[in-house]
Amino acid sequence: MYLRDFNTIVQVILDIKKFNLKTKMKSFFSAEAPKAIGPYSQAIQTGNLLYCSGQTPVDPVTMKIESPDIEGQTQRALKNLELVLIAAGLSLSDLVKVNVFITDMEHFPKMNAVYAKMLGDHRPARSTIAVKGLPYNALVEIECIAELKIDVII
Repeated sequence: MYLRDFNTIVQVILDIKKFNLKTKMKSFFSAEAPKAIGPYSQAIQTGNLLYCSGQTPVDPVTMKIESPDIEGQTQRALKNLELVLIAAGLSLSDLVKVNVFITDMEHFPKMNAVYAKMLGDHRPARSTIAVKGLPYNALVEIECIAELKIDVII
């Protein structure tokens, strides 16, 4: 029985590829997260993936950075990212890939400690990249890809 169901799913996937069907893209915006500072979406869904734009550690109300240190800024950036994920019905536990941009690799250990605490046992793939500068003179910016739970009905 399971083999028959699997073969049906494979056949549907092959049929979709044969007709070159594309999924629609959908934008997500969270009123709770900081507003985008340019012409881009906070997040875009295509298929079962959600691509989140980078979140800096600005307070969503004041649009200013309130913490001068990397720990506070990492926590705020992750919280902002979480607010965008919530708008799409997701959480930090749905992350599959994270890119962290920091302005100084000396911040890495402290950023990493906050990141580990906020993500708990969940360990998505991650890159950490040192950059020359970030919007608002932030010390950190975090972007991600998350997986949506989409039920397939055949």
